[in-house]
Amino acid sequence: MKRFVAFADRASLTSLKLLAAFNVLFFILFFAVAFLLATQARAQAPVCTGTDMLADLAKSDPALLEKIEAEAKKTVNGEGLLWKLEKPGREPSWLYGTMHVTDPRVTTLEPAAQKAFDASKTFVMETTDVLDQKAMLAGLMQQPDLMMFTDSTTLRSLLSAEDAKIVNAALEARGIPPASVAKMKPWMLSSMVALPACELTRKAGGAPVLDILLAQQAKAAGKEVKGLESAADQLRAMASLPMQFHIQGLVETLKLGDRMDDVIETMVVLYQRGETGKFWPLFRNALPSGSTSEAEGYGAFEQAMVVARNKTMVERGAPILGEGGAFMAVGALHLPGPDGLVELFRKAGFTVSVADR
Repeated sequence: MKRFVAFADRASLTSLKLLAAFNVLFFILFFAVAFLLATQARAQAPVCTGTDMLADLAKSDPALLEKIEAEAKKTVNGEGLLWKLEKPGREPSWLYGTMHVTDPRVTTLEPAAQKAFDASKTFVMETTDVLDQKAMLAGLMQQPDLMMFTDSTTLRSLLSAEDAKIVNAALEARGIPPASVAKMKPWMLSSMVALPACELTRKAGGAPVLDILLAQQAKAAGKEVKGLESAADQLRAMASLPMQFHIQGLVETLKLGDRMDDVIETMVVLYQRGETGKFWPLFRNALPSGSTSEAEGYGAFEQAMVVARNKTMVERGAPILGEGGAFMAVGALHLPGPDGLVELFRKAGFTVSVADR
């Protein structure tokens, strides 16, 4: 059976949404890395082995690929990572889509973005909390219910017997004793398994994701660094989703196994091309139709993790970008669509144009 078909047979939209969530909500990965370092789950860096699903699909089902591409073309603002934001009498500001990984193909800025970043006076990111991880975790410990079950609930109590076997076996294979995470909220546990081992190991070795790298460079260059959200804001967004959505996503993400490498590799390939509008058409069309409950879970996910947060980012970011000379870098999945940042900044009074096409 083709690798792509096997992937589709084993995956679901919920697990893919959670994989995307941890590329939208990047601070949570630092918790995963800290835990994995503490348990010494990975002593050596494994090799990334992901395969581009689009390349596989071009060979196995070109008609389906054509359908995906046609749907992606209908996505508003679905092409481009760098966007120029202008207001009369002000220097331009810039909006740049990132991917929260350490892959060198991502962390090396394209020339146009590098030029805009170098010329900027202010750097804006999702949350500056990640720049001081000890302070961030100390602050989050003031709200432990965002990370842990503080009552009699355990992860096992939320799993069926069959799912518990799947989760335990998958965790043990990753060097994580199930008993050590029994009180952990599923979205925290998902962060440990939502990315390939090679990516987590690079993070554990100190390699920064693009957002952190840009913040470090901005500070070194004397730029002002500002954030749009707090880590607690982002965790509350995750916690607002139905518990069953998280449980289902955790189980199915673990079922993906090494297919996670394929998902991330495909996202990196699309990212390099600036084809942000193609992510969801690929996943929607490549996978079997979900259940009603899964559709409801996706609706809640989209509202909490994308739509609501986009509105907050624009409300807090518009005054900064309106001053001119700012470079705002956030997850690329926030950019496209009618509720994406590009369109919302237009509605906020900016002239917005793609700058890397």
